[in-house]
Amino acid sequence: MSGQKRLPNILMEDVDGVILRTAHWPAPEGGEDNVPMLFFNGIGANLELTQSLGDMFPDREILTFDVPGVGLSPVTQWPYRHWMLARWTRKLLDMYGLETVDVMGVSWGGALAQQFSFQYRSRVRRLILCATSSGMTMIPGRPASLSRMVDTRRYTDPEFMRENFATLYGDMADDSAGRHIDGLLPPDPKGYLYQLLAFAGWSSLPFIRFLRMPTLVLMGDKDSIVPLVNGQILNWALPDSRLHVIEGGGHLFLVTRAEETAKVIRGFLAGQGAHAARAA
Repeated sequence: MSGQKRLPNILMEDVDGVILRTAHWPAPEGGEDNVPMLFFNGIGANLELTQSLGDMFPDREILTFDVPGVGLSPVTQWPYRHWMLARWTRKLLDMYGLETVDVMGVSWGGALAQQFSFQYRSRVRRLILCATSSGMTMIPGRPASLSRMVDTRRYTDPEFMRENFATLYGDMADDSAGRHIDGLLPPDPKGYLYQLLAFAGWSSLPFIRFLRMPTLVLMGDKDSIVPLVNGQILNWALPDSRLHVIEGGGHLFLVTRAEETAKVIRGFLAGQGAHAARAA
């Protein structure tokens, strides 16, 4: 990884009247031939929590955004569905001149990554799904974790997050988790509700067999929100996938085990084990 911190350009983009606060890491010198990465964040998660992407993937152009009502993207007037977000994303890619992308989604964003990859299959080379599930058919996590997920203090009270980090996510709050906590911006309450409503009733199982691009499913075996079995279901249902388990990783292993996770993803994007046999 590069020793120089790589920061994105952040702009407010108008996509059919929907304003999306967007982060774009331009292609670095020498990385122009690499396929750009499109990243979908977790529920309520703002752009500040993606700052490390540029360092994790130093040779790639990267694009991500705050969904409406999260971070500094204004909330929409009406609720939306995943297919609508996927369409706005496609138009955002067009604005940046990005035709083919590698798609990565985390937790709630993993559902959106699946939806986008279904609607715009011809534009997705590879798919990375982190700590996510097939939707309403998922096996739920621990009640103690899920009850704290709906407590808004996790966005507004850093000490509450530090004290409850292990219960919430399944792993301990280290220095990297502390930076994650400090970067949280409370979402608009209506925007957060719209994210929950978009996920309600959604499932990828009706279309998942159409996702024929090579897919990496990453799960933590200590994840208390989206248990490992959900990744095993995805791995079984996807036509061309492999499952990699982060041992000792909780729901935020992309933050708490960033270097280990990035190494696995970089290998997958480089074609290492892209067609490997599925893990048990």
